Amino acid sequence: MKKIISLAFILSVAGFATASSGGQTSDSVRSFPIVNYIFKADRNMTPSVDHSKFEVLQQPFENAHEVTAACLSCHTERDKEIMATSHWKWQRDEFLEGKGVVPLGKKNIINNFCIGISGSEGTCTRCHIGYGWKDKSFDFSEPTNIDCVVCHDNSGTYKKGKGMAGYPDPSVNMNIVAQSVGLPTTENCGVCHFWGGGGNNVKHGDLDVAMLDCSREVDVHMGRDTEEMDCVDCHKTVKHQMAGKVYALSSENQNRVTCAECHTNKPHKNEILNDHNIRVACQTCHIPVYAKANATKMWWDWSTAGRLDENGKPIHENDAYGNHNYLSIKGNFVYDDHVIPEYYWFNGLANHQLITDKIDTVPVQMNSLYGSYLDKGVNQASKEPAKIWPVKVHRGRQIYDTINMTLIQPKLWDKEAGKGAYWVDFDWGEAARVGMEYIGQPYSGAYGFIETEMYWPLNHQVSPASESLKCIDCHTRNNGRLAKLTDFYLPGRDRSLFLDGFGIIVIIGAIVGVIVHAGLRRYLRRKCFFQKESN
Repeated sequence: MKKIISLAFILSVAGFATASSGGQTSDSVRSFPIVNYIFKADRNMTPSVDHSKFEVLQQPFENAHEVTAACLSCHTERDKEIMATSHWKWQRDEFLEGKGVVPLGKKNIINNFCIGISGSEGTCTRCHIGYGWKDKSFDFSEPTNIDCVVCHDNSGTYKKGKGMAGYPDPSVNMNIVAQSVGLPTTENCGVCHFWGGGGNNVKHGDLDVAMLDCSREVDVHMGRDTEEMDCVDCHKTVKHQMAGKVYALSSENQNRVTCAECHTNKPHKNEILNDHNIRVACQTCHIPVYAKANATKMWWDWSTAGRLDENGKPIHENDAYGNHNYLSIKGNFVYDDHVIPEYYWFNGLANHQLITDKIDTVPVQMNSLYGSYLDKGVNQASKEPAKIWPVKVHRGRQIYDTINMTLIQPKLWDKEAGKGAYWVDFDWGEAARVGMEYIGQPYSGAYGFIETEMYWPLNHQVSPASESLKCIDCHTRNNGRLAKLTDFYLPGRDRSLFLDGFGIIVIIGAIVGVIVHAGLRRYLRRKCFFQKESN
C-alpha cells in the first residue's frame, strides 16, 4: 500500500512535469521565456572599427608593452578600469565568517590542485592579463604591464609563452594580433578558464575546450546547433568589471550571474515546477552530468610525486583514455567523465582554509559551502534561501606542516635547478622551506600529506530540457540523487508513519465509499423497481 501511495505521488508530479516541459523539448530556443537577451540573429554583428587601418598599430613593435601603449593612446582611461578588476589584481576583498574582511583570490588562496601561485608566478601568470609578473616585484600600477590582446585578439594566433611570466610566445606576430582585436570570444576566455589546474577541464569539470565547437547536448547555450553563445553574453561587462564570480573562490553572494536574468524566476509552464526554484537551483535539474566531452580530474595525490625512471628522469604515464594518471612532478590522478554531481545546500556564502588557519578537520575542507534546509533567507549576508546545488568535489592529498598543523605553500617551479623548486629538484623539504619563507609564514621543518576536499558548484554544460532530471531521479527510495541530503522531508523518498497511515485510511475510505455508494444505488434502484411493479 505504501508503494502505491509513493507511486501515485510521483505519477501526479510527473504529469505536471511532462505538461510543463513539452514546449521546452522543442528545437526552438524561443519556446520558453527569454528576457534581457538579444538573439544573435537579431543583432548587427558587423564590427564598427577596422583596427588594421590604424597607423599606430602598423608600427614595428619591439615588445608587448609597446602594443599596450598603442592601445591606450586611443582607449584612454581604460587602464584605470582594468586595474580595478579582480582579473588584474587576482584578489578582491571578501568577508569571511570569524576572520573579517580578507583579500582573497588566485593571488593568495590555497587549493588542492596546483596548491597556489606564490613562488611560482613565472609559470602560473601565463593566465594573468598582464606582462612580467614573475615575483613580488611586479608593478600592478604600470599601465603598460596590461595585456590587452589576451582578451581582445580575434586572429586566433595569440598565445602566451610557457614560463614567461605572461609575455607572448616569441612566435606571435604582435602587429597581426594588434590589428585583429575585437570583442572577447569564448576562445579568449577559454585560453585560461578551460585550462585551470594544469590541463583542459581539469579544475572546473564544466569548462572544456570542446565547448568551442560542441553540440547542444554538451552545452545548450554554446552549441553550434543552437544559439552558439559566447561567455560575454552572460558575463556582461561595464567598464571592464565583469559580472560573475567563481563560486568556489568567493565567500559573498554578490555580483553573481543567474539563470533568472534571462529565463525569469518562472521559466516553466506549470507552477509546480516553478515552485521548485524556491529551494532547488536551476543547475540541479539542468546539469544532470558534467565533463561530457572530456574527463575532469577527481583525485590528486601529491604524496606519490617524485618517482623517477632508471635514468633519473621524470615519468609521465597515461591511462587508457590518454589522461595522465601519473607525473613525477605532481603525483597520481584519477579522471572521470559524464560524472553525476554531488548535491549540497548552498546559500551563496562560503568559507576558505587560509594558509594561516590551523587544521582542525580531516579531510581538510579547502572551502566550505554554507547552507541548510533551515536556511530560508533570514541570513542577512546571503539574503536568499539556501538551494540544492550540483557540485563537483575534488579530493586529494597534499603537503602540510605536521607540527604547526597548517597547509604548506611549496615552491613548485623555477627555470633553474638548486632554487628549491619541487618540479626541478624533487625535494619536498626544501620546496616547503623556500615556499613558506617566500610568503612569510613559519615552517617547522616537518611535513606530511593530508587529505583535502574542495567544492566547485556547477554552472556550465547545461543540457537540453529533454535531458534534464526527471521527478523519479530524486523522488525515490532507490538511491536517488538526493539520498545524502537528509535534513528535510522529500516526498517519494522519505516515510512518515502518520502520512502513510493517513494515506491508507484515505484510500480505504475511498474504496469503501465507492462500494457503499454502488450498493446504495443498486439497492435504491431495486426498491424503486418493486414499488413501480406493485403499483
